[in-house]
Amino acid sequence: IVFIAILTDRLPHEQQPLARRLGLGIAMVSRILLLLTLNWLKDMTAPLWEWTSLGIPRDLFPEDAHPFAEINGVSVRDIILLIGGLFLIFKSVHEIHAKMEGRDHGPSTGPKPTLRRVIAEIAVMDIVFSLDSVITAIGMANHLTVMVIAVMLAVVVMLVFASRISSFIEKHPTLKMLALSFLLLIGVMLVAEGIGTHFNKGYIYFAMTFSLLVEFLNIRTTVKEKRRTQSDHADD
Repeated sequence: IVFIAILTDRLPHEQQPLARRLGLGIAMVSRILLLLTLNWLKDMTAPLWEWTSLGIPRDLFPEDAHPFAEINGVSVRDIILLIGGLFLIFKSVHEIHAKMEGRDHGPSTGPKPTLRRVIAEIAVMDIVFSLDSVITAIGMANHLTVMVIAVMLAVVVMLVFASRISSFIEKHPTLKMLALSFLLLIGVMLVAEGIGTHFNKGYIYFAMTFSLLVEFLNIRTTVKEKRRTQSDHADD
């Protein structure tokens, strides 16, 4: 939802609700299609080639057998995660730079994003976001119907809250910057996963949750300060 909110923010205001609905609809369809191709997805984790077979010395890789196998073999999943992570890093840095330069709401010298372009970016990144979780669900193939229903319910919930979350992010610029930082962090994590280096995602999610709680406290404090200032002016 955060990624969709940031992408659709550059569109004309009247197109933003449609873009959010289409984006979430594509999210649901892509996840269901991935679930329906679980057997094919099993082959995506099989190595296409190994770096050592291309003449790269074994000494350059970790000594442990498991990390070596993860880094040495390159699969379709690794390539998709790597490309998706790099795209997410580029997009996040670009949006952060635009916001720092004050070009997020001002006149832009570059090409204006179109509805079709934004929907295409949402579709590509949704496949990247959902690929790893769907591959993890391969062992639950016997409960495919349950997983499809769960995906549909999740999208319905997101449709209900998408507009509210987008509006909330738009009203609080610091929260938008924090969201962009989260996307940048996720992009780095995807790149690391793509090259076979795994992080403990629990630490990353904890850091993101803690940062979000601190930001909510800052927003709450700012709102109270504004109300107190307005009350003082009214008394005067």
